[in-house]
Amino acid sequence: MRASTYLRYLITAVFLLAAILFGKYLWDDNMTSPWTRDGRIKADIIHIAPDVSGVVTQVAVRDNQFVHKGDVLFTIDRERYQHAMAEAEAALAAQQAEKTMRGREAARRQGLDAAVVTSENREAATSLASVANARYLAAAAARDTARLNLERTEVRAPVDGYVTNLHVHAGDFASIGTAQMALIDSHSFYVSGYFEETKLPYLAVGDAVEIRMMSGDAVLRGHIDSISRGITDRDAATGKELLADVNPTFNWVRLAQRIPVRVQFDRPEDAQNLIAGMTCTVTILKGKATRKAA
Repeated sequence: MRASTYLRYLITAVFLLAAILFGKYLWDDNMTSPWTRDGRIKADIIHIAPDVSGVVTQVAVRDNQFVHKGDVLFTIDRERYQHAMAEAEAALAAQQAEKTMRGREAARRQGLDAAVVTSENREAATSLASVANARYLAAAAARDTARLNLERTEVRAPVDGYVTNLHVHAGDFASIGTAQMALIDSHSFYVSGYFEETKLPYLAVGDAVEIRMMSGDAVLRGHIDSISRGITDRDAATGKELLADVNPTFNWVRLAQRIPVRVQFDRPEDAQNLIAGMTCTVTILKGKATRKAA
């Protein structure tokens, strides 16, 4: 009878010890292990805006289409800029003629005797030739600008990527600098993991990273590229007198700040089927203990 009682106590103690050890393992894993569920797939998003204004005459792409660098996205009415180009070329031709005439005149006066042409007339002719040459150069620059504006009526993709949030249609008026669509650079996908500040001592640039997507069982590999050096301080605002307006309240429970950590993929092809904004779990495979051992 006494033996069976001791056995029950022993079994209870074993289970209690196992529960304590398991709880400690979960605590250490949650508080000190360098991993986070708060990961996001990100990419460089380019806002496509025209460099000239005008009516959109053609949209050559559709929403979510993949385009290559240099492909035409949409075209702005070219007629006005063709007229500006013709006007600039005519102005250049006129300045070319004046430059030639002034140059010949200055050359003739330089060859005449001082009894026929005074030195003042020679200097005036040379000055007029220089002015004509400067006007010619200005007309040439205006012609080049008109040609550039004509070329910019075709808005082209600056990188390989995916067209998204397409809101431009034929007949719309496009203004200079006003974004008409977004282009996601297909070669710029990366992971932004938001780690608690208490876990930063376990992270270092170059550490191997395991990335698990929430949308499936695929496991991707990467490495820490950089760690952000600043986040917004919500408790430090600026008052009306341009003085610091510090929040006077203090919470006994202080939540650890989340620091963005940039993770690059080891194989860029792994990012081909990813979508910017997807969530993932980021786990650091090489932490502080491993680096110390090394």
